[in-house]
Amino acid sequence: MNVPLLDLQLQYASIRPDVQAAVDRVCASQQFILGPEVEAFEREVAEAIDVPFAVGVSSGTDALLVALLALDIGPGDEVIVPTFSFFATAGSVARVGARPVFVDVDPETLMLTPETVRPAITARTRAIVPVHLYGLCADMPPLLELAARTGLPLVEDAAQAIGARCEDGAAGAIGAMGCFSFYPTKNLGAYGDGGLVTTADEARAARVRRLRNQGMEPKYLHHEIGGAFRLDALQAAILRVKLPHLSRWNDRRRANAETYRELFDEAGLAGRVGLPPEPRGRRHVYHQYVIRVPQRDALRAHLARRGVGTDVYYPVPLHRQACFTGLTAPDAAFPNADAAAAEVLALPVYPELTRVQQAHVVRSIAEGLS
Repeated sequence: MNVPLLDLQLQYASIRPDVQAAVDRVCASQQFILGPEVEAFEREVAEAIDVPFAVGVSSGTDALLVALLALDIGPGDEVIVPTFSFFATAGSVARVGARPVFVDVDPETLMLTPETVRPAITARTRAIVPVHLYGLCADMPPLLELAARTGLPLVEDAAQAIGARCEDGAAGAIGAMGCFSFYPTKNLGAYGDGGLVTTADEARAARVRRLRNQGMEPKYLHHEIGGAFRLDALQAAILRVKLPHLSRWNDRRRANAETYRELFDEAGLAGRVGLPPEPRGRRHVYHQYVIRVPQRDALRAHLARRGVGTDVYYPVPLHRQACFTGLTAPDAAFPNADAAAAEVLALPVYPELTRVQQAHVVRSIAEGLS
């Protein structure tokens, strides 16, 4: 049996006529950059996330970049980021000229906590970037309390978490700004790159709109240096087709996660395989279903032989990346991130996955661990 890590063709088959109609609509208009499709998507996604302002941009990476620019973060500044995350979390900080300050993560959720952040705050700290990893919100209430005490904005990296929630609201609608990715593999994926910046601050939203368009307002008058960070109308139109399905797709991912828990329990693997946490009060949307196992690489090779697609998010923590050499003290320790990098393994969890396929995945894991 073949069980791919992700099968986007099944999703496309279910919405193909609507997608084709949306593409035809944009082609008929011949308006491909920004315009009414982008404006409509911004309104619709802002309502879905329950945030006052949403600004479409060219990618999740550019969402982080333009959010930092809108907060006037630049050379000489420091931004606290988890060392266990996708590269863009820290790369965007470096691209605006600031210094990413790496901190370790919680051993269970693999996300920032006040205990890891607080010792890293200095007079140069200008922002904290909690990452909602794998589709689960970070523990936001204590981070919000820390941000209020220190006056530091929280820039939510919600690239993997559209639709996720916690006690304080939806991912991306809690901190000073939220940053989303619509990379094709995301729960809400475009047919190319795309991103979004959210905020409750009207002035910040206006600045993001200006920055995404070369710092220009009105035409040919440039107030500051921005970039070409615009969302394409074609991508916005496709995302508008997909957005009404997002809640149902996320529910299917959650149901698949529950099925995995049942199957792992039935197979007697609950004590040998670390399953994804879902703390009380947080709604996980399972962008990835990530287990933890020793001898991860050997198990992954076995699963490949059994036709099961997997991936590792992430095998090298940011503090160990060559381009960030020298940013951490030689004796700095990140034991939780290093341990996770050696053990995490993502399993298929896409909405169209069947119980039969999941049973094959779990049987194959049991064989590989025997």
